[in-house]
Amino acid sequence: MSLVSAGLVDLVRCRRCSRLVDYLATLPVKRGFSRADYHAAPVAPFGDPAARVCLIGLAPGAHGANRTGRPFTGDGAGDFMYPLLHQAGFASQPAATSSADGLRLHDLYITNAVKCAPPGNKPTPAEFACCRPYLAAELAALPQLKVVLCLGREAQQSYLRLLQEQGHIARLADYPFNHGAVQRPGVGPYLVASYHTSRYNIQTRRLDAAMFLALLQQVRRLAGGENG
Repeated sequence: MSLVSAGLVDLVRCRRCSRLVDYLATLPVKRGFSRADYHAAPVAPFGDPAARVCLIGLAPGAHGANRTGRPFTGDGAGDFMYPLLHQAGFASQPAATSSADGLRLHDLYITNAVKCAPPGNKPTPAEFACCRPYLAAELAALPQLKVVLCLGREAQQSYLRLLQEQGHIARLADYPFNHGAVQRPGVGPYLVASYHTSRYNIQTRRLDAAMFLALLQQVRRLAGGENG
């Protein structure tokens, strides 16, 4: 899907969140890289324009997507996730190393609730709100969308706030976050919750490969019209 078709033509030029702009300009780079190696700008979504599944993460990783320019590429979260996406049939290959590595997504579109890497990986409420119009444009440009998979409580909350702003739901509290929960906010896509694929969650065993693969298989069934 192109940025134009998703209504995101101004995304790469967005500088509305001064805290994030300053952070990207001053973030110390990873050893072995120079500042010129970093994308250091809003990270565009990518995926299949006919996708029935949209995966929403929190924000670009400081030395992953913020460096490579593609969501979940070049860091531990992606190193865990992409092999499982490949195993579940959503990705053309298990490795995601750069935006030019040839990876293609099938029936899947990947984005983040906040498009710029935030300090401490913690966006502010204002930064979530600033990016929600972009998320709205992305979702509106996915005509076959059946399932929204949110990684982490904050990504789910931002998606639900969008639905609330659009008048589709009344209360966020009606849709609590629980890993593996499948809910149907309003008459739109299924909402599926997952723990984030962060290095911390993997190291602490809050999330493991078997858990995430099982969730992806459930998402595929939901996208195909099967109940669970």
